[in-house]
Amino acid sequence: MKVNVNGEQQDYRTVWMEGSEVCMIDQPKLPHRFEIYRSKDYRETTDAIKNMIVRGAPAIGATAAYGMVQAALEFSGNDMEEFSNLIHEAAATLTSARPTAYDLFHAVDEIESKLRKAKSVSEALELARKAAKEYADKSAERCKKIGEAGEKFIKENSRILTHCNAGALACVDYGTALSPIRLAKYNGKEPFVFVDETRPRCQGSRLTSWELIQEEIDHSIIVDNAAGHFMQKGEIDIVIVGADRIAKNGDIANKIGTYEKAVLAKENGIPFYVAAPESTFDRRCATGADIAIEERGEDEVLSMFGIDENGNPVSIKISPGNSKARNPAFDVTPAKYITGIITENGILTYSHD
Repeated sequence: MKVNVNGEQQDYRTVWMEGSEVCMIDQPKLPHRFEIYRSKDYRETTDAIKNMIVRGAPAIGATAAYGMVQAALEFSGNDMEEFSNLIHEAAATLTSARPTAYDLFHAVDEIESKLRKAKSVSEALELARKAAKEYADKSAERCKKIGEAGEKFIKENSRILTHCNAGALACVDYGTALSPIRLAKYNGKEPFVFVDETRPRCQGSRLTSWELIQEEIDHSIIVDNAAGHFMQKGEIDIVIVGADRIAKNGDIANKIGTYEKAVLAKENGIPFYVAAPESTFDRRCATGADIAIEERGEDEVLSMFGIDENGNPVSIKISPGNSKARNPAFDVTPAKYITGIITENGILTYSHD
């Protein structure tokens, strides 16, 4: 991912590992500050996932894979049974961080299953590092292929609506929904992006817009409730969003508000695509009704977050003191509203009979 740091263009991944530390772009600081957060052990890594220092299903998966390495590095003995117990405890801790994003569970299961094959602790440590790096590298490669598969749906000067942040910040690199848009830009198609603000944490207005600025992609931030207006006026050609979990029947869970965008797109005859790697598919989940939906704290809804005139982070109460709030982080979009799911292996469609 291209990042302009102090006037100099640099390449960054969203998450990586240095020694025993998991390094990640500190996303709550964006777009006003670019800082790297370093977690010292798998417990801090779990907290970073829970507190959304890192977010987005593929990025969470890669971060958890590195967290499993941190757990392995903590062990100082030689007893494989004790080592396995520690790894299993770390896996349970990491997967407790957020319930909806399936990549989290996919990554932890993959690393843990590889560690079970080790015959010694030293072999397990070597396997853990190698497996986590391979997982992150493959995740980035999957997203690049998603871009290659999805770019063909973007025409010259296409006007694209996206929701939340499904860019490189939500992945190891490239992004899911933003990957086809990046490649369209690289191929000279000059896409224009309508960026839903995505309340309550405003990942669209804070993160997606920041990424598009780095790539010099033309865009406008719109309030969440304006998408239907622009669809009705014929100003949106295509919708591309990401996903946090995909059920066996093609239903998807994604950031709250995705469902209503899909219904509006269907009503207005606009193609609605989901971009996600196959690590997001939960084959054990029959339909969207089986997906656990995370509900986050009230303060995200009752307050607004930003910076003051001196550049200091502030939280401002915007609701009456006695008001309560509901804050589901995701909703489920049934497969019947989805034109196709763009994966690293091509486009999937589901029968709506």
